[in-house]
Parts: sequence; structure tokens; C-alpha cells
Amino acid sequence: MPPNRPLILFWTRWFKKAVDLDAIPRCDFPVEWTNDRSRLAEAAAVIFHVPNFKEIADARKYPGQLWVAWSMESIVNYPALADPVFMRHFDLTMTYESGSDVWTPYLPEAGWWEAARKPVAPPKMEAAPAVHFQSSSFNKSGRDTLLAELSQHIGVDRYGKFNSNRHVEGPDLGPQTKLETIGRYRFCLALENSIAPDYVTEKMFDPLAAGTVPVYLGAPNGADFVPENCYIDAASFDTPRELADYLRHLIETPLEYEAYFAWRSKPLPERLLVQLERAARPPKVRLAALVHERLAARAAQPSGRPYSPFGYAAFLSTRLSRWRGRFRAG
Repeated sequence: MPPNRPLILFWTRWFKKAVDLDAIPRCDFPVEWTNDRSRLAEAAAVIFHVPNFKEIADARKYPGQLWVAWSMESIVNYPALADPVFMRHFDLTMTYESGSDVWTPYLPEAGWWEAARKPVAPPKMEAAPAVHFQSSSFNKSGRDTLLAELSQHIGVDRYGKFNSNRHVEGPDLGPQTKLETIGRYRFCLALENSIAPDYVTEKMFDPLAAGTVPVYLGAPNGADFVPENCYIDAASFDTPRELADYLRHLIETPLEYEAYFAWRSKPLPERLLVQLERAARPPKVRLAALVHERLAARAAQPSGRPYSPFGYAAFLSTRLSRWRGRFRAG
């Protein structure tokens, strides 16, 4: 029989911090969460935050355990997620990819969309047509080149810790101030740090909440995560100059510009509602439910799938030099 109250252990940190167990939503079935590595042998499931892969080396897999590969970072930035030799040691994945066992998208919940549709779009008060926020130099999408060339043809105010030319005036209240600032511009450059299917982050959603038009560079299926005709796909233009020409055209033709806000007065499309329903329960709650399912299914079989204890030290020692320096997300 599976344990009545399975223990789920976070073996690695969330970047530099231990996972906040108190922040995990309450499950409607018994489960226990821990950061205590000394309880490894009794854990029904062990979660490894892949960006902290160096911390995996001294873990040992006990018979019957479920090992979970967890990451919200792009597979381009953390290629171990695509390495079959590395991934064969995990039973479940919990990532932003839609095919993951526990899908963990950046997609805002249904209530967020309703709140984003209600306010009137704020007036566009800034002289520069476009705004960009960036605090990391990490760049595997070509965003730095796009930004530099686009800025030669149209005004872009840049905020953040990286390559800024403007600073927030007055007190900085964090996300609230960021959204208020974005809302004063006609366009917001929403440039991901890498390009991968399903990797659609807050860079797409912040401008929609702020009441402006995202100019998006990122996932080729970005349209799957938003209403129709609410953003401009930077990749659909041959050159940054052509993109700048189109932005100026929208400024000069207000009706065409306003068409990018039509989504706010329409019901959300069915395809997006399906996505929202799929992601409605918090990811860690869905993971706990899946652990219960897997343990129950295994207990019902005459003999469970065999597991051999596995030390990661020898495995990582042969691959560390190959991966070193490639695992820094921006």
C-alpha cells in the first residue's frame, strides 16, 4: 500500500534560497513537504531544481522513490533538461513545457485576465513610443541586437539594471511602479532571454496588464498563451527597421493601434480557457496529486518497477566540465 501521508523532499534550493514550505498551497489530501535532506530515505518523491544541478551530486535514489526534475527556466539556458542521459534518472518533470508531467507555465490565472481587462488603458504620455525593462545581460534570443538596431530608428526608453537610459522617478514600489511606467508608453518591448517553445514569461503578460501593446520576441507559439491580435510579433519582420516603420505606422493610424486593445472587450478565446483550466490548480498541488496516483498504481501491481540506488557523484564528474558555465539564467 502507498503511504497515507507521502513525504516530498526538496533536495536542492530554489537558486540561492530554500523552498518556502509555508508558501505551498494546502492540498485536499494528506502530504508532507520538507527541505530536510536527512529524510531522503523516507521520501516518496524527491524534487531537484535543475538550475541547481551541482547540488544533485550527493543524492542517492532509494527503491520506489519518484524523482522530479523541476525548472521554470528555458531549456536553451539549461540544456541538461534535453540531455537524455541526465533525464533518465527522473520519473517526473515539472517545467514550463506543455508536455511536462506537471505543467508549470508563467500563464496568469483566470482572475488576472479579468482584472487586466477592466481598467481603461492609461494615456500615453511619454515622448518615446516604446519602453523596455531589462536587468540581466543574459542574451540567447538576439534581443540585444534587436534593441540596439531598433533604437536607431525609433525612440526606446530603457529601464532596469542593464544598459538603461531612464530611471524610475519617485519611489519604486516594485511591480506596481513597473506596470505604471509601462502603461505610459504606446509599446513595450517584451524580449525573452532565449527562444524556446512554450517559454512565454511575464515579459509578454506585464504589458497587457499595464494597458499597452507588447512587441514580443520569444516563443514561436507565443500566440497560444494570449488572446488574438493583442501583441506584435517582432520575428515577423525582416529587419528592426521594418519593425520601427510599422510602429510608426500604428502611431499615425490610431484606429489600427486601438485594434490591439479589442481583446479587452471580448470573451477570452476557448483555446486560452482550456489552458487556464489545465493550470488552475497550483503546480505543487498537482505534483502531490500525481505522486499519490503513481504510488497507488505501483502498489496495485504484483511487483513494482525496480529501482537501484544511484549516486550522482560519478555521473556528474564526467559531465561537469561540459556543462560548466552553461547554466546561468537571466
